[in-house]
Amino acid sequence: MRPLEDFWRFVWANGVTHLGTQVTVVALPLTAVLTLEAGAFELGLLSAAQMAAFLLIGLPAGAWVDRWPRRPVLVWSDLVRGLALLTVPAAAWAGLLTLPHLYAVALVLGAGTVFFDVAQMSFMPAIVPKDRLERANGRLEVTRQVSVLAGPGLGGWLVSALTAPFALLADAVGYLASARLLSGIRAAERPEPPPARGRLRAEMREGVAFVLREPVLRRVAAGGALTRVALGICAVGYPLYLVVDLRLDAVTYGLLLSAPAVGALCGAPLAARLTASLGIGATLYASAALTLALGLPALATGPGWRLLIFPVASALAGAAAVVFNVAQLSYRQRITPERLLGRVNASMRFLMWGAMPLGGLAGGALGEWLGGYGVFAAGVALLGLSYLAVVTTPGIRRVAAR
Repeated sequence: MRPLEDFWRFVWANGVTHLGTQVTVVALPLTAVLTLEAGAFELGLLSAAQMAAFLLIGLPAGAWVDRWPRRPVLVWSDLVRGLALLTVPAAAWAGLLTLPHLYAVALVLGAGTVFFDVAQMSFMPAIVPKDRLERANGRLEVTRQVSVLAGPGLGGWLVSALTAPFALLADAVGYLASARLLSGIRAAERPEPPPARGRLRAEMREGVAFVLREPVLRRVAAGGALTRVALGICAVGYPLYLVVDLRLDAVTYGLLLSAPAVGALCGAPLAARLTASLGIGATLYASAALTLALGLPALATGPGWRLLIFPVASALAGAAAVVFNVAQLSYRQRITPERLLGRVNASMRFLMWGAMPLGGLAGGALGEWLGGYGVFAAGVALLGLSYLAVVTTPGIRRVAAR
């Protein structure tokens, strides 16, 4: 019974964390826009600050996670992020909230997320046998997408009811609850002995080299980098176009951001079945191609009935994208030696998410130059086209997990 209990603690902790995180996706930029009257450039800086840690500490975090037990890393990452978020409503209540304060909180959140994500992906094989990874990752995605579905709408409602800074209390509570759940996991880890001091750079290079040698991981990393640049641009373009230009209220805006999760909820349970019937390579190819084709119609989003195009396109693309994500993560967990899991996962995150601050800065610059729709369209277009890196991978349909 213990492994099953550990797995569900792991799943629920991730679900609670992601629910709060999605509230922050809505509430943090709206705190900047509505409370502190931030413009496009300040929004870009806030988005970049959240992602800067992936660029600055992404690689060493992987080496450290491979040295340490992973469960305590997960617990402490949640605790630090929860406490950081609590400072925002406290400062707002005292009348001391500033944009530099938000930037500092965003940096702490990013650093905590780097360690949490690397440890989470590396801890999963200690809880679940490798032959069940697709199913386990699919269930994890279902729980995560329920959180993504409910979170933005909840965030919009909390912003309306409490104001944006106090809506962030929900995420802080979520992180603390997740830490409590994770602290009860008892799965045994077998990490390699701690490496000798002074080898940190060599360890980091080992993880990056593994990714660059493996053709599928290399292309997934390249496409993922473009995806994160696009998401950084979207983090600026969505509120500028949908909230400022189209004058949507916070609740409607939050509901629109929930659309990809609706599709993902449908796609996540199918990932294991598709991988089993089509093979890992064909699943990666088909899901990437569908994400590309189904996401681009969102470019036609506009006032009136055209507003419906955004959630429909986002939901369809979300269904395909979640199949892709489950397939590529399970493939990576299967082919990577346990002793390298932290470094390989960190290398993938560094190569992909490290590009996201560039997206935030580019979004801020494009917003000043092109206006709301221009930066919105740039983000949507690049988000779809980023999957070409995988679609054009030679022989990808014949790839099999080892």
